[in-house]
Amino acid sequence: MLSLKQLSYALAVSKTLHFRKAAELCHVRQSTLSAGINELEKQLGLKIFERDNKKVLVTSIGSKVLDKAHSIMLQIEDMTHLEHSYSQPFCFPLTVGMIPTIAPYLLPKLLPELKRRYPDAKVDIVEEQSHVLVDMVHSGEIDTAVLALPYPCEGLLTLEFWQEDFYWVALRGETHTHQSEVTSQELQDANLMLLNEGHCLKDHILDACKLSSENAHKEYRATSLNTLIQMVMSGMGSTLIPQMALQQLITQYPILSAVHLNEPGPHRRIALAFRPNYVDLPSIEALEDIARQALSQN
Repeated sequence: MLSLKQLSYALAVSKTLHFRKAAELCHVRQSTLSAGINELEKQLGLKIFERDNKKVLVTSIGSKVLDKAHSIMLQIEDMTHLEHSYSQPFCFPLTVGMIPTIAPYLLPKLLPELKRRYPDAKVDIVEEQSHVLVDMVHSGEIDTAVLALPYPCEGLLTLEFWQEDFYWVALRGETHTHQSEVTSQELQDANLMLLNEGHCLKDHILDACKLSSENAHKEYRATSLNTLIQMVMSGMGSTLIPQMALQQLITQYPILSAVHLNEPGPHRRIALAFRPNYVDLPSIEALEDIARQALSQN
């Protein structure tokens, strides 16, 4: 069977046109190199070199063999560089899952910074609820998921990059809206409206406030924070939103007040979840760093 060592010997001889010099170039004995060349010619059934005691010539068929050998060695060299290339972030497309209470507020901050640092990065976004994303990471349908913790992620690793608290949102002028802080006790009669079942934000809010589902309006529930804010503006009740959503949801509506929830925090932690043996860890780590920096700047 042909070997790379034999090809390297042949290329060295073609370069030096001298067996002793080629052996020195390959750091082997001349007898070893000669035996390798003879075996290569035997396996191919043709002569690559004409040689005598004075000179070495490349045969016409040998020239074609050497061209192919050179091409093979270049491909082998490229292959040895794959590990280095693969260790660089975003060398390959990345599919990222995000839950609906994170995606609309993180992406406008994250994507411009990602584009600035890695102009050629290809990132696909999948928006789903937490349980769907966890299953998709496990099955390999997506590479990683941005989740709000605590959330059960058995069998996955998590890389946390953000912590935040909740803010109570109500029409300006209502009880407690003049305060800088509000406690869960003060919200007992605040007509809280939360997201539908299946959204982990609802569970995080109830846990942070030490409330049960009975304390929230069952008849007034929505599938998005934007809808909840519209319901608050219509005077249907109040709600709680995460810190990262404040700028986008509240600043444009002067009739609303946002009051920090004065309960032990952080009220939720944001992390990337991925498989333990996931091979493109540099991209995950780079994404974590970009997301943390993007959120810290606002």
